[in-house]
Parts: sequence; structure tokens; C-alpha cells
Amino acid sequence: MVSLDRFETFKTVVEAGSLTAAADRLGQTRAVVSFNLKRLEAELGVTLLTRNTRQLALTDAGERFYLRCTRMLEEAQLAVEEARSEHTQLKGTLRITTTVEYALAVVVPAVEAFGRLHPDLNVHLSTSSTHADLISERFDVAIRLGRLLDSNHRAVQLSTYPIFAVAAPGFGSAHTLDELEQLPKLGHGRLNELSVIDPAGREHQYRSGPSALMVDSAAVLQAFAVRGHGVAILPQWLVHEDLDTGRLVHLLPDHRFVPQGVYALYPDTRHLPLKVRAFIDFMKEGYVAGWDAIASKPAPTG
Repeated sequence: MVSLDRFETFKTVVEAGSLTAAADRLGQTRAVVSFNLKRLEAELGVTLLTRNTRQLALTDAGERFYLRCTRMLEEAQLAVEEARSEHTQLKGTLRITTTVEYALAVVVPAVEAFGRLHPDLNVHLSTSSTHADLISERFDVAIRLGRLLDSNHRAVQLSTYPIFAVAAPGFGSAHTLDELEQLPKLGHGRLNELSVIDPAGREHQYRSGPSALMVDSAAVLQAFAVRGHGVAILPQWLVHEDLDTGRLVHLLPDHRFVPQGVYALYPDTRHLPLKVRAFIDFMKEGYVAGWDAIASKPAPTG
């Protein structure tokens, strides 16, 4: 049976570019690296590398094997981490970014509950109305709302939420979508055109612009709406208290805006860190069962 250690030796030689450099990375002698590489080729029955005194080159078989070898080693490492996680706590730092409003409404209680499950894991939560660059700013995961733009990152949909057309009491009435579009609007940079389903089940497009007031924050949009400056399209999780207390009213309640998505974005890497996978799984389950209910579950035994 071929040893995974020799797979690691081969992978390191390819990436280091020489036996000597690979030996330094592995903390072994050059002779040991050379021996393991020759044994691997003998066990496989193929030549993986052509080598002379100055350079190494992958053969066609070696190039194919390198790609498979890399994927297999990553899967093996992930399997080890998952097995260990059943009896150990996550450690290190998890860096999360989202908007201020969604952090206060949802992410803060979620992170609090997640932290009780993993007390050895540090969480850094950053909030901004603009989208952070996950790579350059070294974030592990971003919680994004609405429609996703094209991205080089991977995305997992966590949930959806309804959005409403709202305004201050007495601001104006609307019985049809056309009448709603005639009222003064408050604009948000990322909500320009939205699908609306009328009572008969027909789909229409609602355009939130042009607007006399444009903002980049849902909380600021909410504040202008409460002060009677226009119609705003806002998420239910942000305005439910305003609707309950009468500070805002729900316009066209017999129409339904297509729900918006909640997504977890993370860098597109072959090896998804266990802390990121655990947090995404926790978030998905929490939207259904509640954060505290999950955090209070007894730990698995045996």
C-alpha cells in the first residue's frame, strides 16, 4: 500500500522545485526525500519526475498524479479535522463581515450562541455598509443580503427574508403598484429594481428610483421613512417594530415583493477551514431552530 507520507513528499518536491528545497521544508535530509520519491515511483510503476543536476520536470503521468495527489491530501486533512472536531473545540480566530443593521438584528445573537459552543474560538466581527474584500482584508466569511453579484467567491444561501414597501402614517396611500410608484421614493444603492407579485399572482417590476434621497445604509433609509420623507423598501427584520408600534405602515400589503436571500460568502479555496464550515452550518440551522436552541443542545458523547 502506498504511504500518504510519500504523497506529501512528492507534492513538496514539485512545489519546492528541487529535492534540496523540499528537504528543507520537510525537515528531512535530501537522501531521505530522494529515497521516498524513488519508492513512490516504484510502487506506482511510473516515472513521475525527470531530473538532472539542474532541474526537475513533471512527466505527463506525474502532472496528472500531482493534481489528484493534491486533492487527496486536502481531503485527508479535512477528514482528520472533522474527526477531531467531534471531541475537541474549534480554536484560532474567525473573521466575519456584514452590515451594521444585520449584525445588530441577527449576527450578534448568532455569534454569541456560537461562541458558547466553541469557547476557544475567537470571533472578530466587522460591520460596514460597503462590501469588504475578503481576500485583501483577510475575512473568513461574509454575510451578504439581497441579490448576489458575480463573484469569485463561493456562496451558500442561509435563508430568505421578506421585504415591504413602508412609509410614515399619513404620508400617502396607494392601492395599485402604479400608484405606489407615483409616491416620492427613498433610494438604496443596492435595491433599484425588484420583482413584485400582485394578488392575482402576476409578476411586475418595481423601480425604486429616481429618488430625491439616496443612502447606502438600511438604518438611515428607515430613519428617513419614519420622518415622512418617502416610500422605502425595507426588510421585515428591520421594520417589524416600527410596523407594530405604528411608526411605519405597510403599503400594498396584498402585493408581495420577492423575498431576498441571506448568503454566506467565503474565499474559493479547495480546503474549507473547519471553523468556517462549522459557522455556516450553525447559521443555516439557526434560522430554523434558533441560535440558543442549538447552543443549548448537549454535546455528543461516545
